Amino acid sequence: MALIAAAQFMVIMDTSIIGVALPRMQEDLGFSQENLSWVFNAYVVAFGGLLLLGGRLSDLFGARRMFATGWAVLLVGSVVAGVAGTVGVELIGRAVQGVGAALIAPSALTLLMMLFGATPKELTKALALYGAAAPAGGTAGVFLGGLITEYVSWPWVFYINIPIAVLALAATPALMPGGNAGGRGSVDVLGAATVTAGLGAAVYAIVRAPEVGWESAQTLLVLAGAAVLLGLFVVIQANRRQPLMRLSILRTPNLGAANLAQLLLGGAWIPMWFFLNLYLQQVLGYSAFPSGAALLPMTILIMVGMIVLAPRAIARFGPKAMVVTGLAVLAVGMGWLSLIRPDGNFWVDVLPASLLAALGMSLAFIPSLGTALSSARPEEGGLAAGIVNTSYQVGSALGLAAMTAVAASFGADQLDNLPALTDGFSAAFVGAAAISAVGAVLAAVTLHTGRQAGAAETTSDAVAATANR
Repeated sequence: MALIAAAQFMVIMDTSIIGVALPRMQEDLGFSQENLSWVFNAYVVAFGGLLLLGGRLSDLFGARRMFATGWAVLLVGSVVAGVAGTVGVELIGRAVQGVGAALIAPSALTLLMMLFGATPKELTKALALYGAAAPAGGTAGVFLGGLITEYVSWPWVFYINIPIAVLALAATPALMPGGNAGGRGSVDVLGAATVTAGLGAAVYAIVRAPEVGWESAQTLLVLAGAAVLLGLFVVIQANRRQPLMRLSILRTPNLGAANLAQLLLGGAWIPMWFFLNLYLQQVLGYSAFPSGAALLPMTILIMVGMIVLAPRAIARFGPKAMVVTGLAVLAVGMGWLSLIRPDGNFWVDVLPASLLAALGMSLAFIPSLGTALSSARPEEGGLAAGIVNTSYQVGSALGLAAMTAVAASFGADQLDNLPALTDGFSAAFVGAAAISAVGAVLAAVTLHTGRQAGAAETTSDAVAATANR
């Protein structure tokens, strides 16, 4: 269980640990302000785009084998990202890290079900530890990123993965169960390629649009190409006998609504986290370690809220009420953050608003995830888990790309002009708040009570049934 939790911890930590290191990486490698978000997006696009393929490979070749392979790929990507001396090499390393994470995440959940699925009480405890590892990884990433960047150097935010990956590779054969290998079927490589390429093209077009123009031929052609690729993915899934994602599953009541909530939650939260890091360092003048420490109250509240507060609130009010409330509170928190000032300070401009946003995130995330998992039929629980993970990562990538474009159009590319820089970051917070507010409205309209109202209580049973199918 510790090894499985470590996998979830690392996958999430690798998204957050780079936050406070971004300004140093920008100086050393020559990233533009607009392209800096690709240090995050290269990881997330590869991770989100290949999650369904990672789950399929786990079914075909065995969860333990794919778990170990994912750690090996993550190790290689970490080395490349750490030694990178150019923008291109850095982004390649981050993408390779994302590929490794896409192999680790679904196989880790499969191994958890294999180990604990036969006993529902044990499975509930295991899922609690697995779930707690995510906010713990986010918290550790923020803190360690600041500590390492301030007192060592930014490449070590990647090198820290190496000893952990080596230990995981050594422990996997002894601790993880075998079996679950040699499944029949084929790998939908074309489906994986089209969805990943389509997502990458869409993000690239949105990030580049402020520089080349929204009506330029380049922007329009790349967006059209993204639409064609994503449309082709849907056609492929509809016609393959063994697709990455059976489209019929989206007709399951509440599944589509919960995934939409996760997509918009990622699209709102990640831009807020990204630009808050930049505001602390580029406007308030925090160095890397104080910047990481400044975000600790927010991330600790998320961890406590997800583990302690959210389950109790769901039991009392139901998952729909908490998803809607959480997204609404998150929108208010980010609206409050948009009031940041060029001569502001942490205690007034950052801390109260970030804590309110963190509360909203912790309330919305667990019930939307639980609803997505428990809405599907038991035999489709694994597929449902892959889809909801993908939704969040896709939302994160596209939300950050869109808010990067918004921020740049309002002055975030003027690094030597603090008022303009602050206006750009403020605009990004307003945009993220709008995404969250739209998510709250859509969740109120599309999520249904009734059988799914007990999603939090039935998630473990659904996963257990999936493990025993």
